[in-house]
This record gives sequence, structure tokens and C-alpha cells, in this order.
Amino acid sequence: MTYQADEARYERQPYNRSGRSGLKLPAVSLGLWHNFGDNRPIENSRAILRRAFDLGVTHFDLANNYGVPYGSAEKTFGRIMHEDFRKYRDELVISTKAGYDMWPGPYGEWGSRKYLLASLDQSLQRMGLDYVDIFYSHRPDPETPLEETMGALDRAVRSGKALYAGVSNYSAEQTTQAARIMLELGTPLLIHQPSYSMINRWIEDGLLDAVEEEGMGCIVFSPLAQGVLTDRYLDGVPTDSRAATSRFLSPDRVDAELARDLNEVARGRGQTLAQMALSWTLRDPRVTSVLIGASSVKQLEDNVACVDGPDFTEDELEAIDKITERCAAGGR
Repeated sequence: MTYQADEARYERQPYNRSGRSGLKLPAVSLGLWHNFGDNRPIENSRAILRRAFDLGVTHFDLANNYGVPYGSAEKTFGRIMHEDFRKYRDELVISTKAGYDMWPGPYGEWGSRKYLLASLDQSLQRMGLDYVDIFYSHRPDPETPLEETMGALDRAVRSGKALYAGVSNYSAEQTTQAARIMLELGTPLLIHQPSYSMINRWIEDGLLDAVEEEGMGCIVFSPLAQGVLTDRYLDGVPTDSRAATSRFLSPDRVDAELARDLNEVARGRGQTLAQMALSWTLRDPRVTSVLIGASSVKQLEDNVACVDGPDFTEDELEAIDKITERCAAGGR
């Protein structure tokens, strides 16, 4: 059946300006990391993307090496984009990244001009697009001059293959340096994409201040700490869970007692633990958007509903801080 987007899609969630730019992003964006590769049914991926757009999610976030095998998430998205979303292209923000390993040899990762621009061309080909809205340097390269990496981002924008440039996983100091270089080149950095959650607060130690000072937006990934901040682990580690089966989350990172304590706060707010965790990341006005993953339409709907949650009270924020302090101190 031909897809027709819900006419009420823009009534479902707020849209926040990314720093001092003209671009607004939905409060909740969809990341296509885990659940859109060749190892997942395409019809499930299609259903998630359709429902996301119907719920006002206009931003789809990818990277060159997302999916199993690498690149397959972009291929899956490209097929669905062509079949379902082609007429909505101007209503979508599509991002991709390059920085981690993608192909063999010395030119297949990190931040050289050769790698970044070749990767962008490959991403566009896989997705069947003329341009992406945001192209990121996925991680800083300790051996390539920052001027070269930023020069590649500037070239991507000037060539028309990307509308905006961003960085991901950069420290506060690196972000400031990158922003200053890009400003001199005439292509301001739009956004930073760091990890951030109630139990991973590293960006509060200078990065959020740097992003604000440089006029950049901030879109955070892993707000649920790879599922730790959900009801999945309230009673320990299920044998079929990500902590038990994935290399990205080890069982020793799961703290069931912490999850249960936070879940009690969430219940008092009328939210699930996942919804509260997402609302918590969005409480700071410097956070433009939060990236979620979804393996089903129901999970997507439950997570997007975080935007309907109440504002946090001082007592709730204090309770969350007290519960998470032991995790930050390494007490599990």
C-alpha cells in the first residue's frame, strides 16, 4: 500500500532550534544503528520509519558503518526512502557520519580528507540521495590535523553534498577548536553528537558550555545507556538481552538495583523508566534533540511519548542525582 503520512504529524512533538542556526530538529530523533541492517526484516524497518514520521520524527540519523554488515542500514534506509518518503524529502533531516572503520587499509577510517569525502560519496550512493542534511566527523583523529578534518567537512558542504556539518565524540576543547576553524572557513559547525544519560554525564563537565558558547546544537545518543535505563533489567540480565548477547553492552554495566530505584521515581511521574530517562536528557535547553533506537513500533511509540511527560520538580531531580551518584562513583 502506498504510504501517506499522517496529516497531524507536526502536532505530536516540539521542534527545537539547533544552536544559533536556522535549523530546527524534533525533540526526539530516530537513530538507525542497531535495527536496520540486512539482519533485520525490511518490513519491520519500514513500519518503524513510517510510524516515526507520523509521530513527527523528521530526523533520521545514520553512519557509514551502521547495520550488519557495514553500510546495510544506509542501503535499507535508501530503499525505504525511495519507495515511501521520496515526496517528503524536503520535510526530512537525514544525517550520516564517517570516522570509524569502514573498509580495509589506511584510508578506511579516522579523519583524513580522503576517507571522509570518499565515505560521504559512498553513503550518498547507498541511500540514493543527492545530499545529506548533516555530515559528521564521527570521532576526532589523534594523528590527522584538525584543520584537515574540518576542511573536509567544509568541502562537503561547499560541494552541495551536505547542508550542514557536525562533530561527534569530540571533547570540549576539541569542539571549541573545531568550531573556530570552521568559522574561519565560513561553514559554522551546526551540531555536536555526544553520548549522554543519567548515568553518563561527561558532557556536563565543559562540553555543554562549549557547545552553547560556539552557538552549536547538541543531539545526544545512548540516552538509555544501551537499554540499562529501561525496565529490561529491573530483575537482572535476561539471557536474550543486549547485555547478554551484544559486544556493545556487558553484564557488568547493568545495575538492577539502580534501575529499580530510578523506576520508582519514574512511576511517581506517571512515566516508564525509559520515558523518564529521555525526558531527563531533554531537561537542559542546550540539548536540542535526543536520539532513540527502536526495534519495534511499540517501542518507538513508548519512547516518543516522553515528550508528554511533566516537567521535573527539584525533589525529583535531587532524587535522581542521589540514586545515580553511586554509579558515577563506581559503586554497583
